[in-house]
Amino acid sequence: MQKIYLVEDDTTIVSVLADYLRQWGYACHPAKKFDAILTEFHEVDPDLVLLDISLPYYNGYHWCQEIRKVSEVPIIFLSSMDQQMNQIMAMNMGADDYLTKPFDLAFVLAKIQALLRRSYQYSHQQTLTFSLGELTFYPTENLLKNETEHLPLSPNESRILSLLLQQQGKIVPKETIIEMLWNSEEFIDNNTLAVNMTRLRKKLSLIGLSDLIQTVKNKGYLIEREQAYE
Repeated sequence: MQKIYLVEDDTTIVSVLADYLRQWGYACHPAKKFDAILTEFHEVDPDLVLLDISLPYYNGYHWCQEIRKVSEVPIIFLSSMDQQMNQIMAMNMGADDYLTKPFDLAFVLAKIQALLRRSYQYSHQQTLTFSLGELTFYPTENLLKNETEHLPLSPNESRILSLLLQQQGKIVPKETIIEMLWNSEEFIDNNTLAVNMTRLRKKLSLIGLSDLIQTVKNKGYLIEREQAYE
C-alpha cells in the first residue's frame, strides 16, 4: 500500500481528503507536528507528499526545500494562491506539481496516480544506460555515477535527461518534453519546464557537465553528439 504524507492544517480538508484517498487504497498520514515536518517525513517514509503552502511555524516552501535535501520523493503543492509566480516558486523549490484550492477530489486523485505512475513505474519502461564521459547515467535509478561521484536526480530530471540523450544530436521541442512529463499542456507551461530544466542543469554543473544541455531558441533543447561531455 502506497503511503501519502498529507501536510495540511485545515482539519476539514484533511478529513475529507484522507478519507477519500483511503477509499482508493492509499495509506494517508496527516501531519501532526507542524514544527517538525521533516522528522515526521522520515518516520512516515511516504511515497508521495501533499504539501500546503500556508502552514504554522514554517511555510510549505521551507519544508519542500528541507525534504529535497534528503529525498526525491514526489511532492504536490496544495494552495489557495493561484498566481503563476507561486507555481513557479513551488517548482523552483523542488515540487513536481501544483494544485489550487478549491479542488475536485477526483482531479487530485488523478494527479496523484499519474505522478506515482511516472515516478515509480518509469523504471519498467526504460532499461538503457548512457555514458557521459567517465560517468554513467542510470535512468532506472535516477542516478549519475562513477567510482567517486554519485549524483541523484528527481524522476522528472531523469526523464528529461533520458529523452534528450535518446534524441542525441537532435533538437527536442519543448512541447515534446512537456507531453512526456505531464501528458498534457493544460496545467504546464514553458516557464514551469524552464524551472525543471534549470534544476537539472544546476545538478549537472556540479559534476562538470554545465554545458551538456543546449537551448535552441524558439525550438527546444539539444544534447550534441558526444562533444559536449568528452
